[in-house]
Amino acid sequence: MDTLKEFFKIGAGPSSSHTIGPERATKRVKEKFPDADSYIVELWGSLAATGKGHYTDKIIIETFKPIPVEIIWKPDFVHELHTNGMKFIALDKDKEQIGEWVVFSVGGGTIRDYDELTDKSPKKEVYPLNSMKEIIKWCKDNNKHLWQYVEECEGPSIWQHLKFIDQAMSDAVERGLEKEGDVPGPFKYPKRAREMYDKALSKRASLVFTNKIFAYALAVSEENASMGQVVTAPTCGASGVVPGVLRAMKEEYELVEKHILRGLAIAGLVGNLVKYNATISGAEAGCQAEVGTACSMAAAMATYFMGGSIDQIEYAAESAMEHHLGMTCDPVGGYVIIPCIERNAICAVRAVNTAVYCMSTDGKHTISFDEVVKTMKETGKDMCSAYKETSDGGLAKYYDKILVGNQE
Repeated sequence: MDTLKEFFKIGAGPSSSHTIGPERATKRVKEKFPDADSYIVELWGSLAATGKGHYTDKIIIETFKPIPVEIIWKPDFVHELHTNGMKFIALDKDKEQIGEWVVFSVGGGTIRDYDELTDKSPKKEVYPLNSMKEIIKWCKDNNKHLWQYVEECEGPSIWQHLKFIDQAMSDAVERGLEKEGDVPGPFKYPKRAREMYDKALSKRASLVFTNKIFAYALAVSEENASMGQVVTAPTCGASGVVPGVLRAMKEEYELVEKHILRGLAIAGLVGNLVKYNATISGAEAGCQAEVGTACSMAAAMATYFMGGSIDQIEYAAESAMEHHLGMTCDPVGGYVIIPCIERNAICAVRAVNTAVYCMSTDGKHTISFDEVVKTMKETGKDMCSAYKETSDGGLAKYYDKILVGNQE
């Protein structure tokens, strides 16, 4: 598995695969062809199908400025290696091609070119163990915790990175709570985070914690949909879940920094296992890969904060994913708004409830985390493309109805 420094990335929303990935690819192309006078960019598959609503063209144009670029949309062309494909064509002053580069945005803002995706030679991994079963065995054999496995593999520098991630998540919550009005887009979709937070403070004590989770997750998701800076956890589209849970639990449990960072390390380890063994791309496996993974990460983190054992943490991660199997990615109009924003808030609370449930057990259960991740991958392969970030099916079919004034 790769480093958590690649997994947790800070960037502009609304989509890690459709904005952060293309932005990183565009920067690479400028380095590859520094003498180009203009560019043509072909967007394929899901990148083209929902690219307008995800502002893919906008981020590419902004990153290329002042160099002119033409965007060509090819939603019906799906490359065999990945649905989120791009071809960059560099041109000279006479509009003659001087080079091209094919690259894929594979989820969470990570990009891989053709050679990287087809190279089967062994690669040096940051994490030598790539399954939860192996990692737990290592922990028990060495009397270590999951966060210590992260430190063992990453080295002490990971804690500084996680400090940056914690701060970026906190900043996104703060910005989201400050902003009111509508989320950018055609729906007049109201930002509800501030209202939800104010109501949380006026609720009965037993409801304050839950409503704060709602408010904080909404704040980040609304910030993401507004092209604000968020953390891929594991993606931009699911970026509200972990920060929502983290902020609420910081306040509820009065967490100190070392426990916060260890919790984030455990969340990152869970998400990284999903990314390595399956996918975190909605275009590959639907929203089960995005919000499902985010819920697993947050549930594992919350269980750690509650004092859970390694077995209980693994159970929480498994259970959270299990109950998102089959979840579709069908953003209305291609915008990361409906159902994405509300879904983050609901799943953040679900993550904490999952942690509470698993804390009430001894951690023993039937289906392992590794097995549910494998199942999620297989389910994603079986899922119709209409439900994998193309906006061709599901709730996305109601785009016209919602556009004329109906809200979810």
